[in-house]
Amino acid sequence: MLTRQEALTRIGRLQLKLQGKGMDGALFIYPIDVYYFSGTRQNSTLWVPASGEPRLFVRKSYTRAKAESCIDDTRPFPSSKEFPGAFGEEVKKIGFTFDVAPVQQYQYYQKLLPGCEFVDISAVNREIRSVKSAWELEQIRHCGVELGQVFRAVPQFLKEGMREVDLAAEFEYRLRKAGGEGYVRMRAFNQELFQGLAVSSATAGDTGFFDGAVTGQGMSAASPHGASAALIPADAPILIDYTAVFNGYIIDMTRFFVIGKLDPELEHAFGVAVAIQDYLAQNLKPGAICEELFLKALEMATDAGLAEHFMGAPGENARFVGHGVGLELDEFPVLAQGFKVPLQVGQTLAIEPKFVFPGKGVIGIENTFAVTENGGEKLSELPDDIVYL
Repeated sequence: MLTRQEALTRIGRLQLKLQGKGMDGALFIYPIDVYYFSGTRQNSTLWVPASGEPRLFVRKSYTRAKAESCIDDTRPFPSSKEFPGAFGEEVKKIGFTFDVAPVQQYQYYQKLLPGCEFVDISAVNREIRSVKSAWELEQIRHCGVELGQVFRAVPQFLKEGMREVDLAAEFEYRLRKAGGEGYVRMRAFNQELFQGLAVSSATAGDTGFFDGAVTGQGMSAASPHGASAALIPADAPILIDYTAVFNGYIIDMTRFFVIGKLDPELEHAFGVAVAIQDYLAQNLKPGAICEELFLKALEMATDAGLAEHFMGAPGENARFVGHGVGLELDEFPVLAQGFKVPLQVGQTLAIEPKFVFPGKGVIGIENTFAVTENGGEKLSELPDDIVYL
C-alpha cells in the first residue's frame, strides 16, 4: 500500500506547481490520479488546495476508502447543495485533467462550482507522475523479478503447432498465479490492452489500432489485438510482449523465442535492435532530449537498411521507440518525434526497438529502464538473448 509519507510528498510537489501557476487548487476525478495522491482507488473525488490540507470525497466504498486513504480528511461525498460549502469563497481557479475527464463530468463539476474557472493541468499532473520515487522504483523492480520468472518458464510450455492464444493463456496463468493484478491502465483515448500479446510470424505483421510496433490479429474484430487462434510454426520468431502489474505498478518487457532456426535477415535485425536499445539505455540521462534519442534510433535503423521496418509494418510505422511506464502503460516521457522534452532522474521508460517484416515476422527487444545520472538502470535481470528451442 501507498505510505503516508509518499502521499504527502506527492501532494507537496503538486501544490508547488499549483502555486507557481496561480491556481487555487486541483480537483481529481480520474481513478488512477486519485489513487496516486491518496492511496485508494475507491470511487472518489480528490480536492488538493494550493496550500492546506486536501479532502477526499467518497461515493463508494467509504468504509474501504477510509481504511486505505492517506488523506486525513476523508469523508462521504456530499449532496449537490452541500458540495460548494467544502470550498472557500476564495477558490476561483481550479486545475482539472482535461485529458481524461468526460465532458459530462466536466459540466457536472462546473455546475456544482459556479463562478469557478477550470484550467487544464493534464501536463502538470503527468510530469509529476513521470518522476518515480525510490519506493516506486522498488515496486517496478519487483514486477521485473516476477515477470522474468514467467519468461524463464516459457520453454516448458511453448510447442510447435500450439495456438497463439494457448501460449498466451499459459503465460498469463503463471503470471496470475504469481499475484499479477492484470489491470493494464492506459490513459490515451481509444487505446486498450489485455496484459500483453503472444504472436508468431503468422500474425505478427498484421496492422491494427494499437499505438505500437505490433498489434497482432486478436480473437475478433471487437478485440483486434494480441494472440489469435493461428498456429505457431517452426523456424520463425515468436514474440512475447507482456506487462506485469503488482501493487498497481507496471513493467513492460519483450522476449523472442524460436523453435528451430531463424532467418538471417531477422538475426541481423535483432542485432540492430539490441544495439539501438543499448545506445538509448546508455543515454537515459537527465537533460537528454527525448526527440533526439528517437531520431538517433531511427538513424541507426536507417544506416542498417531497416528504416522501413522500424517500429511497424512498412507504411504503418509508430513514431516512437520508448514510452514512460508507472501506474499507466503510456506515461510521460516518450522517446518520440516532436517530444522535445529533457529527461529527468527517476523517470522510467520501456525501450522497445522492433522491426516488422510482413510474411516473416517481428524481431526486437524491450526492457524497462530508470533514468539515472549514469544512464539507464535496467529494472529486470532477464537476459536479452533470443531463446532457441
